[in-house]
Amino acid sequence: MRVAFVGKGGAGKSAIAGTFARLLGRSRDHVLAIDSDPMPGLALSLGVPSSDAPIPDEAVEERAEGEQGPRYRLRAGLSAAEAVQRYAVEGPDGVRFLQFGKLRGHVATLARSQFAFRQIVAELPADDWSLVGDLPGGTRQPFFGWARFAQTVLVVVEPTAKSLLSARRLARLALAEHPPEALLAVANKVREPADVDLVAQRSGLPVVAAVPWDESLAAAERAGRAPMDAVPDAPAVAAVASLLERLRKGCS
Repeated sequence: MRVAFVGKGGAGKSAIAGTFARLLGRSRDHVLAIDSDPMPGLALSLGVPSSDAPIPDEAVEERAEGEQGPRYRLRAGLSAAEAVQRYAVEGPDGVRFLQFGKLRGHVATLARSQFAFRQIVAELPADDWSLVGDLPGGTRQPFFGWARFAQTVLVVVEPTAKSLLSARRLARLALAEHPPEALLAVANKVREPADVDLVAQRSGLPVVAAVPWDESLAAAERAGRAPMDAVPDAPAVAAVASLLERLRKGCS
């Protein structure tokens, strides 16, 4: 299973992605949660100690002068699977966590790590690893190559005017280049059934899950705790579990 979550900043995609990865990890041996969002989020939702650390320079080499291909790549002899085993953080439920690093200055400081990150995601064996990705928030950069790994892209949408507008734009971007096999919406912070209908109508996407407004989940996030650790029986967690089962059955 290869799934990417995207949405307007603050829509709740990181909390849903982290919970989804944890639940998937309980039934799969190899699950990698990947964070290409340069702002913090997924680590806390997974229950992994927060870190800004990129993939280290020791794992990356620059191409030789006159050689074709990307400027940076994993060093010779280091496969994508070996890089995950060595550099990804092992979290709860067996989920491994990989990020290209968090911005503290100019984006060029993360160039080596970004190239290596992209290579790992592209070359990790599909028959052995499930990927759950948290894409950059907003509509400017989430589909600049970051979602190509995903068979399913899930747009997390709140029933608010700004989030609905972002969802429509994200849907168009997702279909513009390298479209996924399935592009679906997750209605988040739902308070009434009409919210789900609104998300479907205004986003133009099939709604595959409705995650209810859940104060216990919000409290866990304010405390910096993963939903699976703080409130595993919360209604929002149950809704994400239903989403996972639905995707497993191939329902779109």
